[in-house]
Amino acid sequence: MKDFRFLFLFSLTFWLHSFHVSAITYEWEDSTRVSDLLLQARQHLKNQNTVLYFAHQFLGIPYVGHTLEVNKEEELVVNLRQLDCTTFVETVTALTLAFKHDGLGWDDYLEWLLTIRYNNGKLDGYCSRNHYFSQWIDSNTRLGLVKEQTATAFPFIATQLLQLNYMSTNPDQYAMLKDKPEDIKKIAQQEKAVSGTEIRYIPASLLNESEKELKYVRDGDILALVTQKSGLDVSHVGFAEWGKDGKLHLLNASSIHKKVVLEPMTLYQYIQKHPSVLGIRVIRIK
Repeated sequence: MKDFRFLFLFSLTFWLHSFHVSAITYEWEDSTRVSDLLLQARQHLKNQNTVLYFAHQFLGIPYVGHTLEVNKEEELVVNLRQLDCTTFVETVTALTLAFKHDGLGWDDYLEWLLTIRYNNGKLDGYCSRNHYFSQWIDSNTRLGLVKEQTATAFPFIATQLLQLNYMSTNPDQYAMLKDKPEDIKKIAQQEKAVSGTEIRYIPASLLNESEKELKYVRDGDILALVTQKSGLDVSHVGFAEWGKDGKLHLLNASSIHKKVVLEPMTLYQYIQKHPSVLGIRVIRIK
C-alpha cells in the first residue's frame, strides 16, 4: 500500500510540474468520482447529449458559494461535492472535453479544468482566473473550445456595452482579493480592458418562444444570464435543457434550491422573478 501511495504521489508531482501547477486542492473522493464518471460515460453514453449526460450526474449535489476561495494563494481547486453555478458549469465542461478527447481519467480532467478556468489556460496567481464570465467566454473562444452562438447566429439580438468594476470596487467580498492592493490593481486593469466591449444577447422577452422559434439554442448549451447590475456582466450561469412542455429550462446549481436542479419553471418564468436579468448569452462547447 505504501508503494502504491508513493507511486501515486510521484506521478501527481510529475504531472503538476509538467503543467506548471504549484498545488491542487481536492479530496480523494473527487478523483475517484471523476474517473468513475468518465468510465461510466464510455460504457453507457450512446446517443445521449454528452453535456446533459454529465450535468445530470450532479443533480442534487449541494449548492455552496465561493468554493474556490479556500486558500491563501491560488490553487487548482477541485470540488465535485459542493458546487456553485460557475464551478458546476466548469466541472461539466471539463468532463465533456475530457470525454470528447478520449480522456481516460483524473489527469485528463485536471488538464481541461485548468485550461478552461484560467486566462489562456495558464494558472499564474489569483488574477489569472477568469473571474468574469465574459473573460471565461473570451479565453475559451481563443483556445477554440467554445463558440458563442449569440455572437453571430441569432436574428433577434439586443446589445450591451460592458462596464466592469464590481470586483475592484468591492474587494472585501472576495476572501483572496481583499487586503491585496496589487491584485486589486491588476483586476481593475483587466476590468478596464474588457469594458466598452459590445456583447450580444437574446432579450428576456423572447425566451417564452418554442424550440422551433429559438432553434439556435440547443440542449447542453451554456446559458449566461446577462445582468444590468452595476459593474457586472453576468449574474448566473447554467445549461439549456428543452422541457417536455416545449419550453426552455435552466439546469443549474441553484442558490434558491440549495442544490443542482433542473428548474421546474421555464427560463422565461425564472427570469420574470429576476428583473435585473436582461436576457441570455448562448455558448456552445465545441
